[in-house]
Amino acid sequence: MKRQAIKIADDGYTVLIKASDLLLLNITLTFIISLHSISETAVGLAASFLFSVIFLLVGEYSGLYKKYVRQDYYNTVLKTLFTFFLSFLVWRILCQQLNTFEGINGSHLNHVITWQWIILSIISVVVVKFLVIYATREFWKRSPNVRRIAILGMTKGGIAIEQALRKNIRYQKFEISYFDDRDESRFGYLSQSPLHGNIDQLVQLAKNGEIDEVYIALPMVAKDRIQKFLKLLSDTIVETYIVPDLYTYDLNVSQISTIGNVQIFSVFGSPFEGMGAVLKRIEDIIISSIIILLISPVLVAVAIGVKRSSPGPVLFKQDRYGLGGKKIRVWKFRSMGVMENDTVVTQATKNDPRVTKFGAFIRRTSLDELPQFFNVLQGSMSIVGPRPHAVAHNEEYRVLVNKYMLRHKVKPGITGLAQIKGFRGETDTLDKMEMRIKYDLQYIQNWSLSKDLSIIFLTIFKGFVSETAY
Repeated sequence: MKRQAIKIADDGYTVLIKASDLLLLNITLTFIISLHSISETAVGLAASFLFSVIFLLVGEYSGLYKKYVRQDYYNTVLKTLFTFFLSFLVWRILCQQLNTFEGINGSHLNHVITWQWIILSIISVVVVKFLVIYATREFWKRSPNVRRIAILGMTKGGIAIEQALRKNIRYQKFEISYFDDRDESRFGYLSQSPLHGNIDQLVQLAKNGEIDEVYIALPMVAKDRIQKFLKLLSDTIVETYIVPDLYTYDLNVSQISTIGNVQIFSVFGSPFEGMGAVLKRIEDIIISSIIILLISPVLVAVAIGVKRSSPGPVLFKQDRYGLGGKKIRVWKFRSMGVMENDTVVTQATKNDPRVTKFGAFIRRTSLDELPQFFNVLQGSMSIVGPRPHAVAHNEEYRVLVNKYMLRHKVKPGITGLAQIKGFRGETDTLDKMEMRIKYDLQYIQNWSLSKDLSIIFLTIFKGFVSETAY
């Protein structure tokens, strides 16, 4: 018998919201053009459609259409403004390129019309989303129904699904209870919901229609018990779910996909595949180009300072591991009197005699890393990502730190989540490196365009100056 593929459930709201955004963006432009008594042309329609497509793509990767966003006013405004900002930048660049072709003229979309369109679109999109949030909350507030939820197994998976449910359905009326055959003294987890009883009591409540949903959160080794519980619950009409046991092996699942009719977990996947890679590259090109223009006087000043502080070249090129664990050449302003790029590289320490006085200043303020923006334009690095380590350090720590090499699933960055969390500079203890890797993997797992911008913003205040950067 041919096995049927598991269907990924979707409440359908995402498609409706995207369709609503698509219509609003095009209707608002038509309205603005009519106010100016200008005939709409095919070029105008094409420009509007192009912006709409860019907006939907950026919105998908910025998290605009995620469920937790569309349930919250603050996140809705924040994500909408960010999506409009980045979409507008990409759209303007593409339009400028298209206008260079002979016969294409979008002159009727002048600055006044464009800005009126964008502002009206932002207002329209936000208002509609607010109305949807308000209507949804009012519906659940007035609904007399209470979702009665049972979690089978007070385990790591059980605690995780409870926390996720409380966040996801916080505007609904619900009751969550645990059921487990083990004695309560054997539980090692703190939960917000009570232990209501054992499995037999759960089955009886389900048969009596006093339970609406059951989440089985048992470890994979309990396969026989899970099958037994499924058989018992199949004699009821309760909605039953199995929580995948991703905690036994400490997995970092990136996504679920299928090959034919077989479901697979991408355990060590990268978010920068397909359109994610395209958007990440566009982000890097735009931001690095702007930053290089802004800091060009600083680059010249630091170059002069390095040249006058000690003999030797201004730039230092060191081998690092990049995307896929392949070697790349990373550029920095030289901060030492010697240049080490061998199989053994000693990390700089406090009062390191190799570091010049000017070098100590530019290392402490991260000015030595500014040439890496050219690495970003070149494509070997990204603005945000795990910091690249010297090859010698990689070979040392890959055998000491679990999942160390997974940080190379993405391009190395000038700044990253670990840096704004305080793990920058010397890693003189193993636990410091472990924490850095923890945040690197957390970034890869939860990447979004808005997260990149927040890291860049926080780097200005937290990531540049460090007392541990020797």
